[in-house]
Amino acid sequence: MNGQNGNYTMPTNSVVQPLLTDLYQVTMAYAYWKTGKMEDKAVFDLFFRKNPFRGEFAIFAGLGECVKFLNNFRFSCSDIAYLQEILPNVDQGFWEYLSQLDASQVTMSAIPEGYVVFPKVPLIRLEGPLPVIQLLETTFLNLINYASLVATNAARFRITAGDGVQLLEFGLRRAQGPDGGLSASKYCYIGGFDGTSNVLAGKLFGIPVRGTHAHAFVNSFSSLDDVSENVSFLDFCFKIFSSLFF
Repeated sequence: MNGQNGNYTMPTNSVVQPLLTDLYQVTMAYAYWKTGKMEDKAVFDLFFRKNPFRGEFAIFAGLGECVKFLNNFRFSCSDIAYLQEILPNVDQGFWEYLSQLDASQVTMSAIPEGYVVFPKVPLIRLEGPLPVIQLLETTFLNLINYASLVATNAARFRITAGDGVQLLEFGLRRAQGPDGGLSASKYCYIGGFDGTSNVLAGKLFGIPVRGTHAHAFVNSFSSLDDVSENVSFLDFCFKIFSSLFF
């Protein structure tokens, strides 16, 4: 999905960067550098072992964000300065190596996003220099696991509800922070939902935006006199809500 303002080439969330990883990925990369394995070629397969929710399938999601991360993979000066603080005994040459590192030598093949997938079948295959592939691992897992879980759950809702029922995602208020909310809106849509209440998700991903009204709207009218005095206004509101929801 492309946003209505064009194709977004940067990760949706700015925290998706090389430091969004486990520390041991960096120390392993250092060990590879120290032992002269910078040019060793590696092949990593990303897969899962069991279907979520004790189900029979999963929906693969998150690939688009992985592509953006791969295309923008570079350690900033502040990234390296921080790593030098927490790893003070690392040789200076490694930091110079890290400052020049990118994913230009990495090739990726993958199942298309939104496809039905099954355990132990590679979803993504990465090929390239061993240290680089190692540094991608945690971030890729983070981007794929939650996205696929949400999309799979949405697909199960769609199967249960059938094709004739409209399903809308209204989870922003209770989501795991802003990015959890955006991810849920995006991947519920991939999993088969018809729209979302999340306005930003509509702008970024082109998802149909729908909604009703809050309890506060109902409570703002204290009696039937309020209704009778504002019939034209309420009729206007009803038309708006109906066009958004139905």
